[in-house]
Amino acid sequence: MHRTIFDTPVINTVLRLLSVTLLKLLGWKVLGSLPPDCKKSVFIAAPHTSNWDLPYTLMVAFALRLNIYWMGKEAIFKPPFRSLMMWLGGIPVDRAKANNLVTASADAIRAADGPLQLVVPPEGTRSKVRYWKTGFYYIALGAQVPIVMSYMDYQQKITGLGPVFWPSGDLELDMVAIKAFYAPFKGKNPEQF
Repeated sequence: MHRTIFDTPVINTVLRLLSVTLLKLLGWKVLGSLPPDCKKSVFIAAPHTSNWDLPYTLMVAFALRLNIYWMGKEAIFKPPFRSLMMWLGGIPVDRAKANNLVTASADAIRAADGPLQLVVPPEGTRSKVRYWKTGFYYIALGAQVPIVMSYMDYQQKITGLGPVFWPSGDLELDMVAIKAFYAPFKGKNPEQF
């Protein structure tokens, strides 16, 4: 995986302090921590209803000392912002093309030398959708890593890491449990979740 702001020593430390301070000033509580056996994992990013989710996610990642990579639509990686977005941990996704993103992501997680948390929004968009995309599930299954249920509740101003979920291979059964965990959370635009 490419080098990111999370593995840039001095900047990482400064941004961690800034993130913790800013989240407190804005009234947010960051809950949970990454269990030791989840250094390599897939994070569900839900609910995803606003462009504000990305800056908050980055601040929470700094606060929790995570090494995240996140998937975003190709359009936000256009010049002159491509290098910045990549440095922030972004991985461009061209939703118009069929590609081998699930397999490539699982392979990258397995091949990573150090900690790596891949953040995937299951809605695939900030707009309201009827069904979640299942890429996050199959990436975790293929990489043989857990799913960490991260969340951001704008109504209560709480964010953090919820339970760890090991995919069983029974997608339908597992999705019932995963969606039940996310049911009470409200995104910035709750009508879109």
